[in-house]
Amino acid sequence: MFNNKWLAGAMFAGLLTVSAAAQAEGVFFVEPKDGATVSNPVHVVFGIEGMTIAPAGTMTEGTGHHHLLIDGGPMPKGQVIPMTDKSLHFGKGQTETTLTLPPGDHTLTLQFGDGAHRSYGPEMSQTITVHVQ
Repeated sequence: MFNNKWLAGAMFAGLLTVSAAAQAEGVFFVEPKDGATVSNPVHVVFGIEGMTIAPAGTMTEGTGHHHLLIDGGPMPKGQVIPMTDKSLHFGKGQTETTLTLPPGDHTLTLQFGDGAHRSYGPEMSQTITVHVQ
């Protein structure tokens, strides 16, 4: 017969395994957090798990760099990420930036792309909403 301590330990180990698997690969915002109220300039820090940051032009598998889409969503896999005032490229391998955004609600999408700025798809993106005062 199993005791409660054994059962609790087994459940906790299972949760750790699921949590580690869920965090195995992807991009994420270190800051700001989803739903945050921020003021200008907005400091944005990018994170990544399971891939390696490399400068634009590097075509090694498993590498790429960050792109920040302001008021836009994830891009389909293989689509070239445009360079505009609302689609920022961090091709030198940068992992943070500061932005000036108009007051109101905005979405920020972190999209990882390869050395040719092709999107790795929605699975390598994260979208958050911030409120700018």
